[in-house]
Amino acid sequence: MIKSFLKGVVIGIANIVPGVSGGTMMVAMGIYDKLIHCITHLFSEFKKSVLFLLPIAVGMVAAIAGSSFGLVFLFENFPIQTNLLFIGLILGGLPAIWKNVKGKSIKAGHIAACILFFALVVGMALMGETEERAADLSFSIWNVLILLGVGVITSATMVIPGVSGSMVLMLMGFYYPVLNTVKEFFSDLAAFNVQGLLKGCGILIPFGIGVVAGIFGVAKLVEIVFEKFPLYAYWAIIGLIVSSPVAILLMGTFPAVTVLSVVTGVAALAVGAVIAMKLGE
Repeated sequence: MIKSFLKGVVIGIANIVPGVSGGTMMVAMGIYDKLIHCITHLFSEFKKSVLFLLPIAVGMVAAIAGSSFGLVFLFENFPIQTNLLFIGLILGGLPAIWKNVKGKSIKAGHIAACILFFALVVGMALMGETEERAADLSFSIWNVLILLGVGVITSATMVIPGVSGSMVLMLMGFYYPVLNTVKEFFSDLAAFNVQGLLKGCGILIPFGIGVVAGIFGVAKLVEIVFEKFPLYAYWAIIGLIVSSPVAILLMGTFPAVTVLSVVTGVAALAVGAVIAMKLGE
């Protein structure tokens, strides 16, 4: 239970860091296939699925709530170490994926899938962040419909390994507005600010409904792909995993590099890799 909660924490943090994929973290920790199965069979295997999903979901919510405050501090004060920590978390899951293709014949289509998805993630990162194009989240029927659609798109990318849902949010101009809304919601909750909570609910509820709908829809599609084309899927994931560190470095903002920052950064990378491998056991 505690281990599942911790896995949820890692996934939750990954989902709000631009360039880092929550789906990749699921793969790295060895729970991706089972998580997809539990989502797509939630009602037919309700008790089993809930017991597996609940601690992970609680960990994700706790991480998102806490990270919306803490990650800003870490990226502002320790950008090199924080980025390398996440790169370590990603690369630590690569050996587990490689086992699924090791020793099996490699076709041109496998390599093409790997290159295609590598290029997809790197291309998105090269498009750059769009902080200046912040979306309008004032309450209206039109914005509610937009938030539903954005939630669906975001959750779809969260489920697919290697694709960063937060990076997609950033490219659409919704990343900072939604992140700030999450921060304000929990601040209002702590202060019992009813008016602020209602305002936050007007944004987060339609967005959340879209996220849930997108997760269920894409999870079923992913399950079908893994059943019918497993090797193509694993090679695509390898391309996504390898591209994620590149995306993080492209989207990151780094100060002047010092010997201390490099040493501590390498240590953070090693710690991230070990955590990923341990959680994946």
